[in-house]
Amino acid sequence: MAFLEAERLSKTYVRRLKPTSGGPSRLWRRDTQRIFALQDVSFSVEKGELVGILGPNGAGKSTVVKLLTGILTPTEGVCHVDGRIPWQERREHVRHLGVVFGQRTQLWWDVPILDSFELLRDVYNLEPAAWKRRLDEMTDALDLGGFLRTPLRQLSLGQRMRAELCGSLLHEPALLFLDEPTIGLDAVSKLKLRSFLREENAARGTTILLTTHDMEDMLALCRRVLVLGHGRLLYDGALDALLRRYDTVHVLRCAYEGPCDLSGLPQGVALERDGDSYVLSFAPAEVETGKVLSWVLACGRLREMTLKEQNVDQLIARMYQEMSL
Repeated sequence: MAFLEAERLSKTYVRRLKPTSGGPSRLWRRDTQRIFALQDVSFSVEKGELVGILGPNGAGKSTVVKLLTGILTPTEGVCHVDGRIPWQERREHVRHLGVVFGQRTQLWWDVPILDSFELLRDVYNLEPAAWKRRLDEMTDALDLGGFLRTPLRQLSLGQRMRAELCGSLLHEPALLFLDEPTIGLDAVSKLKLRSFLREENAARGTTILLTTHDMEDMLALCRRVLVLGHGRLLYDGALDALLRRYDTVHVLRCAYEGPCDLSGLPQGVALERDGDSYVLSFAPAEVETGKVLSWVLACGRLREMTLKEQNVDQLIARMYQEMSL
């Protein structure tokens, strides 16, 4: 059995509607509407995998996370995480979990973050020497030393997120859930956080599930993604394969030193002039990129050349559109 096994998970809510007519019956009889938050979702995750969960708002991402953490009980289906059913063995299950929500905090707002870490030590009943070693390790890795004795409310967003990540990993969980961990962070803070997560995953084999709308996070961290839409699992596979499916146009810009001969343009490639540069557009599925590059190199003495793929966010938007999300 895989480290995490989800089998035909479904979650349905019943919403009571406002009465549309008067009369005494409205007091005891109300129309209802069934909301399908998740429908027949199955997947597995091996120990040590780093998997992204993609989907627009309302796709079912949060419902999946809540089921896997034991916060919700499914209407149908079952899930095992390291042999445990989360909602049936929640007390033991949460001892092996770490959770970071980009817009929520598990640390105490008005006390120094070190005090929060000490309280978490007692909550998880950690051996003091082992806790101290882990704290020192995390302090160095996340550069927390300068503000351990600063209240959380006085920290910048980037500092708070690093503190939250430390708090979630102090007890060395086997499974870490990240929900929008870099939301609102500047570029430097994002790079540091991504680098730390890669190292934590590689060094300790921590299984990580990441939900985010930031495709740069996905590209930097995840080889495999799950795509959810309307509560259904629409794709489970390699991220690069998914992007290639929707990456329909490449643009090659080049400029030459001196004369050049651009006759004999490969079929399927469009050519435009932009000042002293030439812009070539082609579909990589129809024309090999290597063939276009070889032709450009043979046309003259190159001064500069850039190959631009489509923006990743545009690719994901196209994917959502084709999947009717």
